[in-house]
Amino acid sequence: MPRMTRPALFALPMMLVLSGCISLGGEPPASLLTLSPAASAPVGSASASAQPVIAILTIDTPAKLDVLRVPVAVSDTEIAYLQEAFWVEKPARLFRRLVGETIRARGKAMVIDGDNTAMLASLTVRGTLMEMGYDAPSASAVVRFDAVRIDNEGKVTTRRFEARETGVPAEARAVGAGLNAAANTVAGEVADWVAAG
Repeated sequence: MPRMTRPALFALPMMLVLSGCISLGGEPPASLLTLSPAASAPVGSASASAQPVIAILTIDTPAKLDVLRVPVAVSDTEIAYLQEAFWVEKPARLFRRLVGETIRARGKAMVIDGDNTAMLASLTVRGTLMEMGYDAPSASAVVRFDAVRIDNEGKVTTRRFEARETGVPAEARAVGAGLNAAANTVAGEVADWVAAG
């Protein structure tokens, strides 16, 4: 048996340690969930400079939504994650784009969704996505958003929006469709609220 050199002897325990941290196997999910807008701005549409400029800023979430999993409220004090249900990216990013596209589709405002361009806006929208998951006791997909609207004079207005899709079985595809419908309802109500302000 050939003699091992010092670097090889040092590398062996390091490889054993790293093998516990790195997973080279594991089955990828069969599909990923996303949010699709009920209405989109048509291709080639443009906004006029006379229209108000609305910035959709970063949306905050509690820790349970800062993941790619779909939370399930098992009780008032316990959550789990829905088996085989994975978002294509974190819910806050998906919801932020959905709100922006819903407002853009109305054709009455220029929408920007980069935090660095907020200074160009006459109105900004931000907030906290409190819920975007499944409520097991009521078999409902639930989306709850605490919105904050700030106009160019610094006036701050807040409002809570919530939508539920009931009778949803605890299956990834059904919950994904329910959350998409509920998120579109909330995004539409946010768009109406922003336009009215």
